[in-house]
Amino acid sequence: MARIAGVDLPKNKRGEIGLTYIFGIGPSTAKYILDKNNISRDKKVSDWNDEDLNAIRTTINDELKVEGVLRSEVQMSIKRLLDIACYRGLRHRKGLPVRGQRTKTNSRTRKGKRKTVAGKKKAPKK
Repeated sequence: MARIAGVDLPKNKRGEIGLTYIFGIGPSTAKYILDKNNISRDKKVSDWNDEDLNAIRTTINDELKVEGVLRSEVQMSIKRLLDIACYRGLRHRKGLPVRGQRTKTNSRTRKGKRKTVAGKKKAPKK
């Protein structure tokens, strides 16, 4: 079992896919890490030896912010926006989309499940 940065990597996946299970490592960063350490991208995680694992670990520790450190940095950035009460901070506070998306029809992910609002009652005819 390959364990890097506190994450168990899936054994049956290719190396470049397996590394993306770590928060902060995407496809291009995974390719960079493997190329830098001269490890084949097609080599499965289960086929990595101890030398490969140590090389990947040192590269990640020395050059990248991943997992807990990165998560806390993102949270601190959002908190800063909330504290200075800028437009983006207000959108975060209200739970609405931050980057200019429309909210009339979409944005269900940010707004949550629909809350039905009753329509206006029509006045009875005389």
